[in-house]
Formats: sequence, structure tokens, C-alpha cells
Amino acid sequence: MKNTIIKIVLAIVMVGAAYYLYDSIMAPVRFDDTRMAREKAVIERVIDIRAAQRGYKQVNGEYTNSFDTLINFVLTAEMQFERQLVSSDDSVGLAQLKKAKKKNVEKFTVKAIDTLFGAKKLTPAQVQELRYIPFSDKGENGQKIEFTMGANKVEVGNVSVPVFEAKAHYKTFLADQNIQLLVNLIDEQENTLHRFPGIKCGDLNQATNDAGNWE
Repeated sequence: MKNTIIKIVLAIVMVGAAYYLYDSIMAPVRFDDTRMAREKAVIERVIDIRAAQRGYKQVNGEYTNSFDTLINFVLTAEMQFERQLVSSDDSVGLAQLKKAKKKNVEKFTVKAIDTLFGAKKLTPAQVQELRYIPFSDKGENGQKIEFTMGANKVEVGNVSVPVFEAKAHYKTFLADQNIQLLVNLIDEQENTLHRFPGIKCGDLNQATNDAGNWE
């Protein structure tokens, strides 16, 4: 009887040790899978923010540091464009325009929300969500966290160039994941790779053509 109990205890211990070993191996794999999936969603939203900022700059000559201003622009503004009336190879059409004393250019307006995001169409509700970091409500307080966004002007060759940045720290969208693995990730990004520990687009201190750190 005593030997049987010992064997059962040893079996339980072995199963526990095997599970612990398996879990210790799989934990980084699960963490990386979650990180990559969430990074993809965050990057997609940052790309939308960048598109909105570029449209705002096209109209206003500068970027904005306010999500309220940016979202209101996307929802209410109209943008003006130009298009050719006839092809530059259409000699007959060009002659007719010249005879009518018309330029081969037509101006037209489009709602900002209908043109800024290309083939990807955002609803007004989705535009309202631009400010929020995906999965940021997975932390302890369950509240959505806004992207950190700013706008500035930097001197490039004696020319004042508008710049902006939008970023989300890993702590904002991986808060519910393995804490030690998250700490290790942040430490690697900051101290080994010397880069922002998260997803970032643009820079407030230099002109980067609004590049993202994932590109």
C-alpha cells in the first residue's frame, strides 16, 4: 500500500514537472503569437492616423496634435482635387478646349472620409475609434488608452518642416500578457536595439516622412 502511494505521488510529480516544462517552453511562443497579432492591429490603426494627418496637412499646411481636431476634420472636411478633362494625347479634345478658352483642368471636391483611406472605407464610428489603441482595454482598469500623438516643426536646411508622431507603448496593448516576457521585450527594444518599445510612426524631432518603425 505504501509503495502504491509513493508511486502515485511520484507520477503526479512527474506529470506536474512535465507540464511545467511544457508551459515554460510554450509561454514565449504564445507571447510572441499574441504580440504579432496585436502589433498588426495597432499598425493598421496607426496607418489610418497617418493617412488622416497627411490629409489634414494637405488642407491646413501643418499637422495637428489633437485627436478631437483630427477626427472632426475627417468627419466634416471636404478636400479639393484637380483632374484633366481630356487626355494630353487627345489633340482634337485639346483643340476644342483651346477654342472654347478652357483649361484642361477641372476642380472637384470629395469628402475627406471618402478619400483619405483609399479603398479601405472607414465608417464614422471607426473614425471615432482612431484615437484608441487596440487591446489597450485588456489591462487592469479595462479602459481604452489613447495613442500618444504630437505635432511639431523642425528645421531642415533652413526650412521649417511640419512633423508629427503617433505611438503606442507595448505596455498599453500587452498589459494582460506574461509580465516577465513583457519586461524582457521592452528591455531588449530600449537597451539592445535602442528603439521605441512599441509601435511608432513619425518623429517630433526629425523629418522622417512619417515612417513607421515597422517599415
